[in-house]
Amino acid sequence: MNVGTSCDAAWAGSLGRTAIDKRAVPHRVAVLDNGLAGDERADQKHHGSPDQAVYSYAREDYDWWQGELGMELRDGQFGENLTTSGVDVNGALVGERWRVGSALLEVTRPRTPCVVFRNWMGEAGWLKRFTKAGRPGAYLRVVELGELGPGDEVEIVSRPEVGVSVLDWFLARNGDRDALRRILAVPGHDAKWDEMAGRVLV
Repeated sequence: MNVGTSCDAAWAGSLGRTAIDKRAVPHRVAVLDNGLAGDERADQKHHGSPDQAVYSYAREDYDWWQGELGMELRDGQFGENLTTSGVDVNGALVGERWRVGSALLEVTRPRTPCVVFRNWMGEAGWLKRFTKAGRPGAYLRVVELGELGPGDEVEIVSRPEVGVSVLDWFLARNGDRDALRRILAVPGHDAKWDEMAGRVLV
């Protein structure tokens, strides 16, 4: 479990401030409507939505990246609040609900890597590399307030019978036609995917 505070940074885009540097905390924290108590989001325009209240990234994906980058990656380094283990974060379905501690969270969408993330990592071609890897992590909104802490289990309490996975959303948004077709086959999918299909599947 990781939180961060805003700080000035010349590399943090036009805003000049960022809170991407999340650090592990050893105690339990309250889960509020807009995220974890003590966690800040400097860029409210792009990261301030209730649908982005909590960001989750899998430790297993960090381990994969360590092999790719040849460097150690600590929990929170990608700016996530929850570093999970044993949870298929990218395979989660939009609308899937997780009980973590006493809080109830709902999966909303994947992360979209930004310039601040690129500059923070300092890796050449990072945005393309992160996108190609298909390991985006998931944003969640807060359904029920509560508290959580280090070591809490992630319990998947409900999952749509059919739905759009975090990974398919991420891939489709980045031009993957097969992922887009899978989304179009989901009953009740958002109309925005039909609009995208009209542009992409021609």
